[in-house]
Amino acid sequence: MAKKRRRNARKKTWKELSPMAKFGTITAAVVQLSLLIAAQRDISHRPADQIRGSKTMWRLATLVNFVGPGSYFTFGVKRGTAAK
Repeated sequence: MAKKRRRNARKKTWKELSPMAKFGTITAAVVQLSLLIAAQRDISHRPADQIRGSKTMWRLATLVNFVGPGSYFTFGVKRGTAAK
């Protein structure tokens, strides 16, 4: 029965969404766009020797929603060694 409902379910239009759903969608879009801009800007300003891999690869990777910019800031940026 659940499979039948899923097959007949259709996506809601923007007008059919609740105000909270609209707010959540807009918030997620703003966060995603902010992460993308921050990552692209960081790639542009950071020297290539401070980035793991090529800049072109990371530019393409950051286009993947949330995962790309998060991966870049987690794995793509070389961290300086702590001064002892």
